[in-house]
Amino acid sequence: MFDILNQYGVSDVHLKNDPTSGLQAVIAIHDTTLGPAVGGCRLIRYTNQEDALIDAARLARGMTYKAALAGLPAGGGKAVILSPPEPFERAALFRSFGDFIDSLNGRYVTALDSGTNLDDMDIVASRTRHVSSSTLLGDCSLPTARGIFSGIQVVYGQQRGHGNLQGARVAIQGLGHVGMNLARLLHQAGAQLIVSDIDTTRADQARERFNAQVVPPEHIYAQPCDIFAPCGLGGVINETTIDLLRCPIIAGAANNQLADESLAEVLQDRGMLYIPDFAINAGGLIYALMKYRNADDTEIEQRLSQIPTTITALLHHASRNRTSPWHSALKMAEAKLQGAGKIPVSPAADAPTNSVLAMAQ
Repeated sequence: MFDILNQYGVSDVHLKNDPTSGLQAVIAIHDTTLGPAVGGCRLIRYTNQEDALIDAARLARGMTYKAALAGLPAGGGKAVILSPPEPFERAALFRSFGDFIDSLNGRYVTALDSGTNLDDMDIVASRTRHVSSSTLLGDCSLPTARGIFSGIQVVYGQQRGHGNLQGARVAIQGLGHVGMNLARLLHQAGAQLIVSDIDTTRADQARERFNAQVVPPEHIYAQPCDIFAPCGLGGVINETTIDLLRCPIIAGAANNQLADESLAEVLQDRGMLYIPDFAINAGGLIYALMKYRNADDTEIEQRLSQIPTTITALLHHASRNRTSPWHSALKMAEAKLQGAGKIPVSPAADAPTNSVLAMAQ
């Protein structure tokens, strides 16, 4: 277990086993140099318990870097709940989870993520104040999509000389709340959409609403396009799928898109511009944390407007240092942490990261 924590630089891990509700949960706290650890809660069916720990640890590290790049007063954490066997009482599960969070006295602030929803977060909020997603605070999927959209405009503009997405071909993998909102924004900008989702109902909705071309999930990688936007679960770019990609830009909402972080250099060598998830998908974190801190809409909009600036700085850093955007994003985030007195543990470029095979509940 400690090898996993050391690999990802995780500070501490908290476990909860509640046989009454069926709750088995892991909270990984990566770093609290800049503020309390903030990160979503996943309800996932994992292959084994080690995969759950790896997922929590890797995602927590990504949240630290995401908060640092966005200039937020927060560190990185993540919670994963191992999906209990059916049937189970969902409300009881999240009441217990809320009590678990409250026992950490504000060291970790949760939010929704894959497999959870606002109703779940409302239950959590009835047990603890340390939650940044709820019906009262609002849905953060649109701010996430807006940030990704504005980042895509910057990246596309760098390659084409303009950020006008009229006629651009964008392949979106995953049409959850963020993916569907991103599809809407791209459609409004005149982009041609190619979409896939394991839920055929969502795919059909995108076809009807946005005139999107629907392809089976296994075919989305090989679609000729200008931008590939992974918006589902992580680990989708692996040693097999990377050879299928036919796009110059990869920029999407999914966390931990690379099954192995060394693939960032493979993409770079192949002339594909991969924008790290923790640089481009910070909109949801910005919105949730600022709402949690009672910020007004003006401050939230001001912080969201900085995402394109961050992406521009990232691209300049990568070009100036002749490195990949992934490495540049790490260096920029680490510089902010070092400035605050923390020297983080960086992953080696060729370190395997163990793709987590999971199905969302």
